Amino acid sequence: MSSHPDDTGLNLAQAKSSGPFQRVANVLAAIGTVWIFLLMFLIMADVIGRNFFNSPITGVAEFAGRSVVAIVFLQLGAAIGTGRMTQAEFLLQIMDRHAPRLRNVLEVFYALVATLLFALLTYIAWPEFVIAWQSDEFFGVRGVYTVATWPFKGLIVIGSAMASVAYLLTVPALWRRVPRAEAVSK
Repeated sequence: MSSHPDDTGLNLAQAKSSGPFQRVANVLAAIGTVWIFLLMFLIMADVIGRNFFNSPITGVAEFAGRSVVAIVFLQLGAAIGTGRMTQAEFLLQIMDRHAPRLRNVLEVFYALVATLLFALLTYIAWPEFVIAWQSDEFFGVRGVYTVATWPFKGLIVIGSAMASVAYLLTVPALWRRVPRAEAVSK
């Protein structure tokens, strides 16, 4: 861990947010988890139908592809808020031993950049969601199967916004961890 006596050992993966935001993020993550199980059963039914009855379920591959993206965005906010977002811990541990202040500053910078990137993604995805909603855009084959695209695009917007807020909520805890110059010199 860090050599600073006032260091709590908190890192980006541990700067957990709580409160109403985290409850909403957890509900979205739970929806994503249920979706995973339903998707598994749909894929399993397609495989069984395809291999044993020579009767595949039409559109499963396309629906599954869109579902994976939707599930990821449903679970982003909770993963960030509960400290389960993937990061290169080995590099941070090395930095913690040799330059703990730099590590802390880097983690704050990372959270701010991630906040900005997910906010930009929200901004970029919003018009695509609106167009899909207004034009009744769908994927599939008309007359065989069709699925509206707006719910999937909407989940990208919601998930990106949740991720941006989740990263922003980690910044105060990470910033409190950055040792001040006078504390470091003591």
